[in-house]
Amino acid sequence: MIHILVDADGCPVVDLTIQCAKQHELPVTLFCDTSHNMQRDGAQTIMVSKGMDAVDFVLVNRVKSGDIVITQDYGLAAMVLAKRGLVMDQNGREYTNDNIDQLLHSRHIAKKIRQAGGRMKGPKKRQKENNESFERAIKALILQQINKQVE
Repeated sequence: MIHILVDADGCPVVDLTIQCAKQHELPVTLFCDTSHNMQRDGAQTIMVSKGMDAVDFVLVNRVKSGDIVITQDYGLAAMVLAKRGLVMDQNGREYTNDNIDQLLHSRHIAKKIRQAGGRMKGPKKRQKENNESFERAIKALILQQINKQVE
């Protein structure tokens, strides 16, 4: 069975993910650290002690091939891809083996710029269109995985 795992700390599409999963009776697990108490109907919550990447490692250790993970963390996305999971960000962009290296490289360059005292633009304010894009993308990904299981 397909499982949806959400890196829930700061994730703006937790409720939308649960709603989409519920339509196909798919289980959802939310992963967050102890500074984010996140209980939602229709999802299991796993609380992890605070610590650098602690949530990421607990989540990735539970991923199975074909599971869907929602995260905006490129490092976590790379680990999920290595376990043959599917990964999407909060705007509906799918992370793949074709784009993850470039994304990780961009993150590395941005970090070097910040360490040297430079400034980078932050993310744009979330718009209604972002939720609509995410909803379309996750529904398509869920259907794709369900069809794979049927074959």
